[in-house]
Amino acid sequence: MALRDATTPAQAPASGPTTSAAGYLELRDLKVHFPTDDGLVKAVDGLSFTLDRGQTIGIVGESGSGKSVTSQAILGLHRRTRAKTSGSIFLDGEDLMTVNNERLRTLRGNKMAMIFQDPLSALHPYYTIGNQIVEGIRVHHPDMSKTAAKNRTIDMLERVGIPNPKKRVDQYPHEFSGGMRQRAMIAMALSNDPSLLIADEPTTALDVTVQAQILDLMRDLQQEFGSAIIMITHDLGVVAEMADEILVMYGGKAVEHGTVDQVFYTPEMPYAWGLLTSMPRLDRVRKERLDPVPGNPPSLINVPSGCAFHPRCGYRSEVPDDDCRAVVPELLDAGGGHLVRCHIPPPRRRELYESDVKPRL
Repeated sequence: MALRDATTPAQAPASGPTTSAAGYLELRDLKVHFPTDDGLVKAVDGLSFTLDRGQTIGIVGESGSGKSVTSQAILGLHRRTRAKTSGSIFLDGEDLMTVNNERLRTLRGNKMAMIFQDPLSALHPYYTIGNQIVEGIRVHHPDMSKTAAKNRTIDMLERVGIPNPKKRVDQYPHEFSGGMRQRAMIAMALSNDPSLLIADEPTTALDVTVQAQILDLMRDLQQEFGSAIIMITHDLGVVAEMADEILVMYGGKAVEHGTVDQVFYTPEMPYAWGLLTSMPRLDRVRKERLDPVPGNPPSLINVPSGCAFHPRCGYRSEVPDDDCRAVVPELLDAGGGHLVRCHIPPPRRRELYESDVKPRL
């Protein structure tokens, strides 16, 4: 997976068809801003990354960091809102920001699909699970008969581990448990063999055994279909289990981006340090309390100047001339494709991690 700084997005050709050679999915300087009576909410403010087929990227960060807004922008769900969007989103070389609504509907649910955070809200309560999946199949395959679409639905329900699918296909969402509804959502998302799957908090509110089953299911289906997966979650354990790379977001921007090993074992951004020290560990005995990130996430209407994390950062004194408050840091390569947005010089960041942060993990 290629990485690029959001501050220097690649430029599309001036004429002719726009193509992308970097990856199957590529975001270039994506911005999603929402005008409100109180001001402009900069939910996503210059985000760039690429993702290849068969790979998984985990997007992590606190609530309000821009994770879900990013996924909704990829699917084009902001088109009927007041959102102001800019940048480029390439899917298999096609810029989703410039295609018309009809083309976007053709791609959505077919070439790209999403597992929503709350399946009880995402599924329609008045229609059976089977009818909802059949509808999605026949929209993209109008020549398929209802019988064939239903058989396909039953097959998908069976493949995601729902028992007695021939009976369950005619049941309503409220007749399914939370884990079964999530499995039904996965079956719906995968019913047309999408090449891009976005999972927004797919294991939230599920018990740990069901979480493990859902993750195993997604991994198996990814291997079968070769899908690219975007995993959006608060749970760093889920990311460690599923992802190839991790993108850490804060205040609508990427603040760290690297492989799982880079972000978990040699993190360089103080915000990533805070996330890791606040995470419970089962592989070792802790003698001290967890260290939560101090303060609260920033307002996306009045984002702090300079580094958005500086009001909560305990290492501001490491940066001279108050640059943390005055200058927005760039997302720079700290080595090996590990991108970090921080004013602290890389050698000093590593010293601080080894001496102060690592002992507390």
